[in-house]
Amino acid sequence: MLRERFQPLAPILRPGKIIALGLNYTGHAQESEKPVPEEPILFTKTSSTVIGPEQPICIPEGVGRVDHELELAVIIGKTAKKIPKESALDVVAGYTVFNDVTARAMQWQDIEAKLPWYRSKNFDTFGPMGPCLLTKKEVGFPIELEMELRVNGETRQKANSREMVFDIPSIIAYITRWITLEPGDVIATGTPEGISEIHPGDVVEAEIEKIGILRNRVESSGSPN
Repeated sequence: MLRERFQPLAPILRPGKIIALGLNYTGHAQESEKPVPEEPILFTKTSSTVIGPEQPICIPEGVGRVDHELELAVIIGKTAKKIPKESALDVVAGYTVFNDVTARAMQWQDIEAKLPWYRSKNFDTFGPMGPCLLTKKEVGFPIELEMELRVNGETRQKANSREMVFDIPSIIAYITRWITLEPGDVIATGTPEGISEIHPGDVVEAEIEKIGILRNRVESSGSPN
């Protein structure tokens, strides 16, 4: 009975900031028909996107294609400003799994119109995170974690975090040149190749070695208008 009543939560319920990276894996840049970036591409997600394990991803009617994006997320543990790459991991509390759910058709429309990606990334429930926070001591360095995402048991994404274009120390050093990171902030480090569409009724399992499986069912919701 207790297990039936237990609802697992995201390790950070309402992050102060979620800073995400685009095209941080060569394979994803290629499948997106974009050049590999020469410096990190940053965008933000709101804290209201965050849900935990076993909570539903809700796709609004009329938004078109929606994709999964498996990512390793960094949880910040100390205030950081202008941190050199060599000491960047000192400000990390740990790591978790993040699914940067994206309204892809809407993103394509905005890119064509030369608009930011903001709306396509920020529907409620478009930021599943969990199932736990693994400390940096448990992960170790270099950070080389196997990553896999499955939809209804079928593997869609499979990679290793060592394949990032910009590694985590470089990302933290880059961000803190301009932005102060604070405890509880989240950095979503980008998705590998294999993004694909999800539909109501699907079960999405995002798994990263040592951290565990972030499982969410996909549902439909009302129109966003």
